[in-house]
Amino acid sequence: MAATVDSRLKPLLRRKPVIRTRDLVRLGLPRTALETPLADGRISRLSHGVYAVAGHEVSEHHSLAQAAVRVPQGVVCLLSALVFHELTTQTPHEVWLAIDRKSRLPAEGYPPLHVVRFGGEALKAGTAVHPIDGVPVRITTPAKTVADCFKYRNKIGISLAIEALRDGWTRRRFTMDELWAMARVCRMHNVIRPYVESLA
Repeated sequence: MAATVDSRLKPLLRRKPVIRTRDLVRLGLPRTALETPLADGRISRLSHGVYAVAGHEVSEHHSLAQAAVRVPQGVVCLLSALVFHELTTQTPHEVWLAIDRKSRLPAEGYPPLHVVRFGGEALKAGTAVHPIDGVPVRITTPAKTVADCFKYRNKIGISLAIEALRDGWTRRRFTMDELWAMARVCRMHNVIRPYVESLA
């Protein structure tokens, strides 16, 4: 019986560097199926219900994949999205993650999260899915990230928002139409306008 469980578990461990106990449920496996790979070091526990597979090469953005496994409905945003899009030199020690205003806060775990609540269209618009270490991760686009930075300028600082705008425009990470569309979603078009005019 144990050999059968292990043989059904092995393909999952090869395919996904980060797994959740819910992945076992989809395969019809009991949660106890992880006891043997935990004991022999094939996996390690990251947080409640989240495990990392040993031996997998991981990218520099592995923490974003881990956050997406922990909170599948979340969207990587603000400082973490800036890092992903190479629009800042800062390295936050938390993953900045947007969740719906009505969603329950994620339980504490690894990686540490800085949760921001977005509502309605602000959570859905301007996101793209990026595969990171075998995990689909929702991340705000460069244009949406810049608009969000202006919206949350009191949290992250106006200088960082301006830097992201200038770097994004200089590196052609977005068009002006894309930026204005996201500024309207965030209701930031009047705030952003003078800074955009300074780019000319």
